[in-house]
Amino acid sequence: MISSPARDLFLGIDVGSISTNLVLTDSAGEVLFSLYDRGVGNPIRSVQESFRKLQAEMPHNARVAGVCTTGSGGKLIQAVVGADLFKNEITAHARAAIHQHPEVRTIFEIGGQDSKVTVVRDGVVVDFAMNLICAAGTGSFLDSQAKRLEITTEDLSRTAMLSGSPTMVAGRCTVFAESDMIHKQQTGFRQEDILMGLCHAMVRNYLGNVCRGKEIKEPIIFQGGVSANQGIIRAFRESLNLEIIIPRHNMVMGAYGAALLAVRANITQTAFRGFEIHEHSINTRAFRCSDCANQCEVLEILDNDALLGRSGDRCRKWERLARKHS
Repeated sequence: MISSPARDLFLGIDVGSISTNLVLTDSAGEVLFSLYDRGVGNPIRSVQESFRKLQAEMPHNARVAGVCTTGSGGKLIQAVVGADLFKNEITAHARAAIHQHPEVRTIFEIGGQDSKVTVVRDGVVVDFAMNLICAAGTGSFLDSQAKRLEITTEDLSRTAMLSGSPTMVAGRCTVFAESDMIHKQQTGFRQEDILMGLCHAMVRNYLGNVCRGKEIKEPIIFQGGVSANQGIIRAFRESLNLEIIIPRHNMVMGAYGAALLAVRANITQTAFRGFEIHEHSINTRAFRCSDCANQCEVLEILDNDALLGRSGDRCRKWERLARKHS
């Protein structure tokens, strides 16, 4: 259980395509609890399970005074948990990086299905770029190759670091990379050299596509799920000939940044619904709105048939009606 005197705590929740991450901080931004959970497929169930784990760690004399969500599923989860804020991933990741390293000037962030670069100058985000289309510059690129080789991504990382002579692997897309890896295996290249070549291929893709036209300056912070991979860290250092800093809490920086944003929001009365919602029956249903030519598919979030919120309507009409209903 978290050891803490009576005080207000702040919760950040980052719901991505591969993982659900939670960070609980005090008002000074000190991390009291963090959780990285690869809960694929059902973000609501994943958050509920994460809440079950966190509830067991909460001190009896503390209360959650503010909650912020982020990530691709953050808007959905905002309605589910009663979060006070929703912030985009660029903002959340930058807030955490700047909090830990105020001098940071470049942030590399690579997750399961997307990758980003953020340019910071004097503590302010001045530019960014995202890759949401090609998987070759994301964590799924590594996951798919590890699965094909019947090893874990942790094994891939450890084995790649044994390489003394990485081979060249085509990294422009996952199909070409897989074909190239198979060819290299069949012609006798060592597995560690192939895997380190794969790491270099992913880094080339990231630097050539996501970072194209961006001014990369030190200090460089590397965070997100893929920042745990030692082969990728090595590939960045060898490709750029620059130092790459891996921050504390590197796997959960989105959630950490969200918690810090909740601290800064000066929330007077939180809308948080409590950790007990892990016991609730929360579901979704969809309908198509025919009120205009957009024909929006509107998603409703329900807790035991009680309406929590709606999303998906471009005009926000149904979303506003849901807020009045609640």
